[in-house]
Amino acid sequence: MNKNLLIITLFVALSLQLKAQQAPASFDVLVKGGHVIDPKNGIDAIMDIAIKAGKIFKVGKNLPASEAKQVVDATGLKVVPGIIDMHAHVFAGTQPDHYLSDGLSALMPDGYTFRVGVTTVVDCGGAGWRNFATFKKNVIDISQTRVLSFLNIVGEGMRGGNYEQDIADMNPKFAASAAKQYKDYVVGFKLAHFNGADWTPTTRAVEAGNLAELPVIIDFGGSQPNLSIQELFFKHLRPGDIYTHTYAALNGAREEIVDANNTLKPFVLEAQKRGIIFDVGYGGASFNYTQAIPALKAGLFPNTISTDLHTGSMNSSMKDQLSVMSKFMNLGMPLFEVIRASTWKPAQVINRTNLGHLTEGAEADIAILNIRKGNFGFYDKTGYKVNGTEKFECELTIKGGKVVYDLNGLANPIYVK
Repeated sequence: MNKNLLIITLFVALSLQLKAQQAPASFDVLVKGGHVIDPKNGIDAIMDIAIKAGKIFKVGKNLPASEAKQVVDATGLKVVPGIIDMHAHVFAGTQPDHYLSDGLSALMPDGYTFRVGVTTVVDCGGAGWRNFATFKKNVIDISQTRVLSFLNIVGEGMRGGNYEQDIADMNPKFAASAAKQYKDYVVGFKLAHFNGADWTPTTRAVEAGNLAELPVIIDFGGSQPNLSIQELFFKHLRPGDIYTHTYAALNGAREEIVDANNTLKPFVLEAQKRGIIFDVGYGGASFNYTQAIPALKAGLFPNTISTDLHTGSMNSSMKDQLSVMSKFMNLGMPLFEVIRASTWKPAQVINRTNLGHLTEGAEADIAILNIRKGNFGFYDKTGYKVNGTEKFECELTIKGGKVVYDLNGLANPIYVK
């Protein structure tokens, strides 16, 4: 090779190298080598997930790490859609007499969501039609977490006490009008804490649902004598409506799903087949193993797993979304179904089917979970304890294509410049 040809060859090689270095990456983030569980698409396998412009770009095997700006090594971990907590209380405020409606018992979401893989949270009735604008301004608009809402049928929202007993403030037309005005955020209507032996509040919540074409979620109980849950399921609620606090025993405050002989009442499974959605809504006092164990043995797995997050529940037996999911996994609910009930199913229930799955083109919300092995104790509000050997822990959360929580610095680089 003569001197001139050598110079030309070196120049071409250098040019190609510089061009390769300057070429933009094909992906923003590549989640590599994790066990992907995506119930919507039936995926339960080792796969890679590429993210670009905030969307799922490609799901496949052996995607090249060299084409990504940021790589997350998910080897040995579970990679699932961003978790949806469908029953939480995040209308936090400073009003001392407002309970979960601009009050001191609700929580600002961002500190309690991403660290447990939750990317979407639904406030469950904190705001009513009178104060939804305040909730939007003070919480929804400033949160990184995607915040949606079940609008309370009570105009004042979940202020507690006499406010939630005021049938005159349960206005279906005003509630439906507010839901339509804020249709990007309102996913349904909530009835809670009504103590009277009266079907009127249920009827008005369902009327709002019919007017706005949205589901209702019912926190039922308090009446003496108890209103019939069988009548609720078959005469008042519609397929797609939600019964929350499914596994609660409330000391006679409402009819329970398990009878005195520890047997699941057969009409409950019939109601689930009819299309009634059974939600966990764990809460501070709304989950009992004495209800859950026989119900699961009889086949009543929850359609949706949720926390009923507030200051009381998170510091008692509930803890957080992953703790509730761990309880059901240790009770024998298959892993795939636990993930479904925490991702794709709630997305369907709240009619946000752009969420809860890893389809190419979908929102790039992802939770990367470790299933820790060991000896763990899971207890309920009564102190009833179940020992388990597995427990979920969140390693990393991606919301809208960006890493928003990284427990152990899995992302490389950790921060993208």
